[in-house]
Amino acid sequence: MANTPQAKKRIRRNNRRADINTARMSRIRNFVKKVETAIEGGDKKAAAEALQAAQPEMARGVARGVMHKNTASRKMSRLSRRIAAL
Repeated sequence: MANTPQAKKRIRRNNRRADINTARMSRIRNFVKKVETAIEGGDKKAAAEALQAAQPEMARGVARGVMHKNTASRKMSRLSRRIAAL
C-alpha cells in the first residue's frame, strides 16, 4: 500500500486517468462499430460517413495516448478498404 502522500496522490490520479481512458476507448469502439454495421448492411454512403466521423476520434485517441498510432492507422486502412469493396 502507498506510504507517502505523493504515492497516494499518484494512485488517485491514475484511477481518474484510467476512467477517462476507458471512456475514450469505449467511444472509439462505438464509432468503429457504427462503421462496421453500415458495412454489414451494405450501405456504402452511410459507411463512408461513419468512417469520416470515426477517423478524428481515432486520431484523438492516438494524440491522447490511449491507442498506438499504427493500430489506428491499420484500423482506418482496413475499414476504408472494406468500404471501397462495397
